[in-house]
Amino acid sequence: MMNKKKTIIYSFLFLAIGCFLTACFADYKEKKQDEVVPEYVFTYADNQTEDYPTVQAAIYFAELVEERTKGRIQIDINANAVLGDESSVMEQMKFGGIDFARLSLTVLAEEEERLNVLQLPYIYRDAEHMWKVLDGSTGDKFLEITETTGLVGLSWYDAGARSFYTSKKPIRTAEDIKGLRIRVIDSKLMIDMVNALGAVAVPLLYDEVYSGMQTGVLDGAENNFPSYESMKHYEVAGYYTLDEHTRVPEVQAVSAVTWNKLSESDRKIIRSCAEESALYERELWKKYNEESLDKLKANGAEIIELPQSEIDKFRKAVLPLYEKYCSEYMDLVDEIINTK
Repeated sequence: MMNKKKTIIYSFLFLAIGCFLTACFADYKEKKQDEVVPEYVFTYADNQTEDYPTVQAAIYFAELVEERTKGRIQIDINANAVLGDESSVMEQMKFGGIDFARLSLTVLAEEEERLNVLQLPYIYRDAEHMWKVLDGSTGDKFLEITETTGLVGLSWYDAGARSFYTSKKPIRTAEDIKGLRIRVIDSKLMIDMVNALGAVAVPLLYDEVYSGMQTGVLDGAENNFPSYESMKHYEVAGYYTLDEHTRVPEVQAVSAVTWNKLSESDRKIIRSCAEESALYERELWKKYNEESLDKLKANGAEIIELPQSEIDKFRKAVLPLYEKYCSEYMDLVDEIINTK
C-alpha cells in the first residue's frame, strides 16, 4: 500500500516538474522569437581614442541605426586605429573588408583630387561659412564625388581649424612668419602653402614635433586647439596665432560594397542616422575645443587674434595654389567662395 502511495506521489511530482519545464521552455521559446537576430553586423573604424568627439559620435550613430532597424543592423565601433591607419582603412573599405569609417579629407583627396578644393587654405571665411557650404547643395555634390574612391560619403564631421603656433616669437603680422621653420604633414599642398607664406616647410612625423621644437629644429608647427593642447606643444611653443588657414572637414563614409548590399529603405535609415550623428559630433567638438582653449590659457599659452587685414595678406600669398591644385575645378572653388 505504501509503495502504491509513493508511486502516485512520484507520478504527480514528475507531472508537475514536466509541466513546469514545458512552461519554462515555452517562455524561453517566446522570448527567443521576440529577439531579433542581426541581419548584418558591420565594422566601423576610427583612429582616435574612445573619448574623442568623432568616436563618441560614431557610437551614437551605431545606436541610432540599431534602434531604427530594430536590431537588424548592428555596427561595431573600433577606435584607437585597431583596424589600421586611415590609408589602410580606406584600402580595406574598397573591397568591403571594413564597412564604415571616419576619414580625413586629406586621405580621400589622395584618391580624388577634386576633394582638394575643400581644403584649400583660407577658402572659408569662418566656421559658419564652411557649414553653409557643406550643409548645402555644394556639400552634397562633394559627398557624391567621394564615390569615385569606392566609398559612399554619408555626412561631414568637424575637425576644427588649423592655425600656426611658434616657439621663439609670436606671429602677429604676415611678415612675422617669413623664414620660420614650420612643421607640416607630408602633403604637397601644405608644404606649398607654408612656403608660399615665406616660411620653410618641414615635413615631420607628428610625434617628433615636441622634440623638434625643444631642440630648435623647428620654430613652429600648425594644428587645431585640441591637438596643440593634448600633445602639450604649448610647453615648447607658447604662441598660438589664430589665422585658421585650413578647415579640413572629415567624412563619415561606408564601403560601396557594403552599401550595395543594403535595401533602399535601410540606406535611408543609415544616411539619416549619419546626418544626426554629424550634428551631435559638431556639438561635442565645440565643447572639446572650448575645454582645450581653457586649458591652454590656464597653462600660460598666448592666443593671438589677427586682424582681417593680415589674414587677407596670408590669403593673397596662397592664391596661386588655387590654380596649381584646382585649375580644372575653379567652378567649384568659386561656388564655395560665393556661398553667402
